[in-house]
Amino acid sequence: MQNDHSAAPAAAAFPRSAAAVPRFEALAETGSTNDELVERASGAEAAEWPDLAVLVTDNQTRGRGRLGRTWLAPTGKSLAISVLLRPVVAGGALPLEHFGWFPLLAGAAMTRAVRAVVDSAHELRVAEAVAAGESDVAEAPAVRLKWPNDVQISGYKVSGILSELLPDAAGVVLGAGLNVSLDEHDLPTLTSTSLTLVTRRPVSPDAVLAAYLTELGELYRAFLAAGGDAVASGLHAEVSALCGTLGQDVRVELPGGGELLGTATAIESDGRLRVREQRSGDETSVAAGDVTHLRY
Repeated sequence: MQNDHSAAPAAAAFPRSAAAVPRFEALAETGSTNDELVERASGAEAAEWPDLAVLVTDNQTRGRGRLGRTWLAPTGKSLAISVLLRPVVAGGALPLEHFGWFPLLAGAAMTRAVRAVVDSAHELRVAEAVAAGESDVAEAPAVRLKWPNDVQISGYKVSGILSELLPDAAGVVLGAGLNVSLDEHDLPTLTSTSLTLVTRRPVSPDAVLAAYLTELGELYRAFLAAGGDAVASGLHAEVSALCGTLGQDVRVELPGGGELLGTATAIESDGRLRVREQRSGDETSVAAGDVTHLRY
């Protein structure tokens, strides 16, 4: 298969990000970083792509979101990031039943990274307001994880996660799209935003990417050290604390058709979302689905 990316620019554009992982490559352009990394990690050069290797581009031409949706953004204004996981625990490869936590793990890492950018910009805004004698400064925008793997700022999507198994199921590629500097005219939907729109400041792609990779690595290593036990590793508690879906009235469009209306009450120990049904009051656990936060 012929790769559809042009020559990769120097990783010098991402020095902090490159230092955070064992292998880092930035592509000038590619159809899909997930497709590219799956091919490299499972083909003839697979041995050259270790655990936590990364591909990134700011020009993805055939990006995909969940449920077959497209994910496109103007060149240079967003990042498409793919991270390879080859999870091994004491005794061998991590059993597949634990892989369901990886999209949530990536979502938690991105939420933490985005929150750091937003909070830092807010602190600067407060300092500027104080210096100007202003006293009425709004609170920092809320950065939350929407189950299972979108990151929202004040309810607007800034990032999404798409995970894909390697063909031999020995690993997984975690893809993330991050809206960095899109303006109002660039946004793909009315419910999207970008880091620069929120912070009203230039945002370093390298800084936010390095923060994401660092957070992901810490959560991932703790998860593996606990043998893939999300509760023992603290991952379950972290995701639950970051998740803005909990306590919300939601509509869940189920993969097999139909929908579930109710209140999201908890995240199960296996990562499923528990929903108390609106009509019956019964609680149902959902493994996958498209979740909408309802506002009455």
